[in-house]
Amino acid sequence: MAKNPTQAAVDNRHYDVILAPHITEKSTMLSEHNAVVFKVAGKASKPEIKAAVEALFGVTVTGVNTIVQKGKTKRWKGTPYSRSDAKKAIVTLAEGQTIDITSGI
Repeated sequence: MAKNPTQAAVDNRHYDVILAPHITEKSTMLSEHNAVVFKVAGKASKPEIKAAVEALFGVTVTGVNTIVQKGKTKRWKGTPYSRSDAKKAIVTLAEGQTIDITSGI
């Protein structure tokens, strides 16, 4: 049985919102408090991020905090350039729920 075309479009949109997990020492410490950090699209809103995580991973999200990390100005061979801005989302999960970010989607 084929999927409904609107259902496929919703799934693809969720993949456009959540780009990748953000794995650092600090984000690993946050996982002890039921929080997971993702790199997200720059235009993504908190409700879109919440809906995407709930749809892709099948968990209940209790909160979403976002951070926009401004790109630094760097130099390469004396020529200045600027790194891109990056938006990150700290997603807090309901008690007892986890996401294994190392397994993929």
